[in-house]
Amino acid sequence: MTLTSIRSEARTTHPRGVLAVLLAAGISFALTQTIVLPALPVLGQEYGASATATSWVVTGFLLSASVSTPIIGKLGDVYGRGRVLTVVLALFALGGTINALAGSIELVIVGRVIQGVAGGVFPLSFGIIRDTFPRERVPGAISLVSSVFGVGAGIGLPLSGVIVDHTHPSVVFWISLVAVPAAIAAARVIPRTPTVTGMRIDWTGALLLSGALALLLLGVTQAPSMGWGSPGNVGLLLGGAALLAVWVVVEQRVPQPLIELAVLRQRAVLATNITGLLTGLAMFSGFLLIPQIAQAPTSTGYGLGASVTLAGMLLAPSAVGQLIAGPIAGRLGVRVGFRTTLIIGSALSSSAFLLLALLHDRWWHLALGGLLLGAGVAFAFASMANLIVAAVEQSEVGIATGINTVTRTLGGAFGSALSTAVLASTIGGDGFPSGNGYRLAFGLAALMALLAGLSALRVPKTGGAAAPAA
Repeated sequence: MTLTSIRSEARTTHPRGVLAVLLAAGISFALTQTIVLPALPVLGQEYGASATATSWVVTGFLLSASVSTPIIGKLGDVYGRGRVLTVVLALFALGGTINALAGSIELVIVGRVIQGVAGGVFPLSFGIIRDTFPRERVPGAISLVSSVFGVGAGIGLPLSGVIVDHTHPSVVFWISLVAVPAAIAAARVIPRTPTVTGMRIDWTGALLLSGALALLLLGVTQAPSMGWGSPGNVGLLLGGAALLAVWVVVEQRVPQPLIELAVLRQRAVLATNITGLLTGLAMFSGFLLIPQIAQAPTSTGYGLGASVTLAGMLLAPSAVGQLIAGPIAGRLGVRVGFRTTLIIGSALSSSAFLLLALLHDRWWHLALGGLLLGAGVAFAFASMANLIVAAVEQSEVGIATGINTVTRTLGGAFGSALSTAVLASTIGGDGFPSGNGYRLAFGLAALMALLAGLSALRVPKTGGAAAPAA
């Protein structure tokens, strides 16, 4: 049986079961990305760890996700996406179990690094959709799975607040076991596609790209503690840039590169990745700033004096906005083109941050800003995934969408570091940032979202629907 006939047969399978599995897999990863953030102080107390050591619970996860996402995507291209997704979800559940049973912060970090491989869930999911769904349902399904990335992140923070306030912190990690039924379902429901014979993984390129991403992400995430201009921080950033340059040279010379650089240079792919970087920067700024400003005491003149639980709940409107806007973005993108919906998403996000820069001292201000931000992020993520899938060959879907996911992660790291630096520069005698600090941070996020929209203008005008599998 030929590759084409097998994929055609796969597309005749009813897609609802496949979509349910992919949504469960995406929620598992997205929840874990943010659910530990409010729990970090409690975890530090639980294991007697310093703030620096505890921060590696987040940093280790981000490093692992950034390094493994493009590689996992490529493995799916070569060995079959359903098979690889099953293994990834099993590893994710294993990491969560290690975290929940850990007796030290070091073991928690190990578990989080293992869990980071689930960053490959999204590129695998996009490829599976293109393999198995009827042509007319591909854009909508990709949009819905894309929106899960932000929905899970938005749910993770308020859920963590409830757990931290009312239960043991290990419950934060036991939630990861939702991946177990998802892994079993993936093995049984997702149609198998054959491995691609004659194709090899460029492990040299994978190692160089992994090293470059690790150094760059370390430089960004550790900048607040090391100092942006410190020798160590500059060395990390320059080292990452140098390794990235070496990777580009190597990829041009090997017969089967990790990804054809011509793919990354395509106008649609390049502009979409730049937009993804800027969108990630803006989105994670919002996830950081909204809970912080809510938890600040009322004596600051802007804070709401909220508990961890209530502050996290203020991100629920963002999750609702993404859940509603994701499917709408898919349908609208087919009609007007995903370039247009990407621009709409950037405009909505920029409007949300402008609103928050001007108004942020009432509950409804933060809720409305979060709702607008959620809708904007959903439009942007749905559009980016569809644009990438439509622009590349089937054999490049996993790696290309994986790199787009990494650009969003890097943008998120930059956004968190930038917002933290801005707030830290305005801390007053009471130990809290000034109102002007928050206004500046929200204003910078609005600018990044606006720049994302300008970058989206560079995406070529196309029909909008993602191309079907061959």
